[in-house]
Parts: sequence; C-alpha cells; structure tokens
Amino acid sequence: MKRIVFFALMLLVSVTAKSQEGKSAFDFLGLPVSSHANSLGGNNISIIEEDVSMVRYNPALLGPEMDMIIDLNYMRYMAGTNSAGAMFAKAAGDRAAWSAGLQYVGYGNLTEADAQGNILGTFSAKDMVISGGYTHDFGARWRGGFQAKLIYSAYADYSSLALAVDLGLNYYNPNKEFSMSLVFKNLGGQLKRFTETHERLPWDIQFGLSKTMRSVPIRWSVTVDHLSKWHLPYTKPRTDEFSGGEVLETKDTFFSNLFRHMIFGVEYIPSRNFYIALGYNYKTHTDMLRYGRNFLSGFTFGTGVQVKMVGLGISVANRHAKATMFMFNINMRLNDFKR
Repeated sequence: MKRIVFFALMLLVSVTAKSQEGKSAFDFLGLPVSSHANSLGGNNISIIEEDVSMVRYNPALLGPEMDMIIDLNYMRYMAGTNSAGAMFAKAAGDRAAWSAGLQYVGYGNLTEADAQGNILGTFSAKDMVISGGYTHDFGARWRGGFQAKLIYSAYADYSSLALAVDLGLNYYNPNKEFSMSLVFKNLGGQLKRFTETHERLPWDIQFGLSKTMRSVPIRWSVTVDHLSKWHLPYTKPRTDEFSGGEVLETKDTFFSNLFRHMIFGVEYIPSRNFYIALGYNYKTHTDMLRYGRNFLSGFTFGTGVQVKMVGLGISVANRHAKATMFMFNINMRLNDFKR
C-alpha cells in the first residue's frame, strides 16, 4: 500500500508541476556536487553505493547503511567560480535514514557597470542551498524518499529565496545487481523574488538504470533527463555554400532529441574500494558547438578509492576548450573513528 501511495503522489506531482516549465534563474542547481556522478556524465540517479554525495541527485539512494557518514566536496569551475559543500547522513532505525546538507557557489568579484558602460566598481555573487531529506524502505527492494531545499541567491543588491523539493524512488535487486530510479527534481517556487518578475525553478523528471555485469567487474548506467519536454533543439554552425560565411543551422531531429536526453556512464570496479569511471553527455557536447568546444567536450573522467574510514573521489570534465572542471569529494565514516 505504501508503494502504491508513493507512486500516486509522484504521478500527481508530475501533472501539477507542468505549470512550472520555463527558463530558470536557478540553473546553478544543475552543477555537479559529486565527483562520482560528475565522472559518469554529470548526472546519475541509480548507482547503489555507500556514497552520501549521491543523495543530492536522488534522495532514494539514501539508506541506514550510510549511518554517520559525512561527505565534503569542492569544485573549481571556470571564470573564478568555486563550489563547496557538505552532506551528512544518519540512520533512523533499520529501514529509514535522514540527511542534512549545505552547498555554496561563489562567483568571485565581478565588474559592475551602468547601461552606458561606465564602470561603477565591483560586486559579488553567490548561491547557497540548505537541504534536509528522509528516506524509507517500502520493502526488500523498494526505497522512496524526499529532499527539501531552501535556496538563497544574492547578486549585488538583488537577492532571492526559494523552496524546492525532490522526490525519488529506487528499485534495487542485489542478486542481479540491477538498479532503477525515478526522480522529480526542484518542485517548488520563489518565496522572495529578485524583482517583480517571477522566476521559475529548473524542475525536471529523470529516469535512470544501472547494471553490473556478471562476468566482468563493469557497471553501466543510463540516465534520461528532461522527460517533461521532448524537443531539445540546438544550433550548429556551418559554412554557407553561397556566401562562404558561417550560418547557424538548427538541429531538431528525432535522434538528436533522443540522445540529448540521455547520459551514459561506465565504471570499472575491481573491488568495493576502488572504481574508474567514464561518462558521456551528448547534450553537453552539442551545446558547446558554438563556444569553442574540443573533442573532449561532453566526456567526463573520474576515479575513487576507499581506505579504511576515509574515501576520496576525483573527477575531470572539459566542457569548453578553456574551461576544465576539477572536482573532488572526501567522505568519512565517523563511526569507524570511535573504534
């Protein structure tokens, strides 16, 4: 019965959330916060690990097996942008767990100018998210959860406050090492606006699969996002046959739309304490066609190792020819320090 109620709730949310579609002023919520997920194409909602950082992508990945684990993350992004945060998990009995987290994104000092281009000085810009979540097991293989997020943004003299909720559901078969997830992200709205204009949250519906091969220690994953919108057109530069100049061509074919929804990841996992990961995001690859991308745009790489009570994860992504993203996570099992 609990499972049926949860499915019904998620279906209701998917219908009512359609009113939120549109361009968002809170797209920073899509920035990676986990080196593991970032190494798998930038997003993953289905891998089953005792990795607290993955809870930000899908609250249903949280569980009592993550009792007293804390994760710290840091990312160096382009143009002086830095992101850092922490996530803590605590068991609530044998079938439930809760989490608390904080994430900060700073964009450094920016030049302030008026409409005529006169330099007025500098200003700072930042975003911050405070989150809290809860997850409960519905049975031996089903787990559902939610994550509430208080979002604060401040750009010079403008600030905004918003409230969002993520809903997640996961099915995991340990015998076949198969995982399947469904997530509704960023459902909510602004509590305080930047100006008189109402800004929308970047809500999304995502579906993911992960499967570990039986004969080799390899796990593959496919994450499908933007499920509320089929058409994801992009522009591609080409040489005009008459003028010889560059013109932009819009691509909106069936296969281009299909693959712009999909993120692929593969991991080599020789032991529970080590992995090497590779990901590919076709949407990132095509989005960069006009902005100096290179061959590696859309590809992500990463590795992670667990040594006793401390784990370290590192990932690298080169979305732009001059913007390499470095990210690392450190997680600690606090219970082990007491022994």
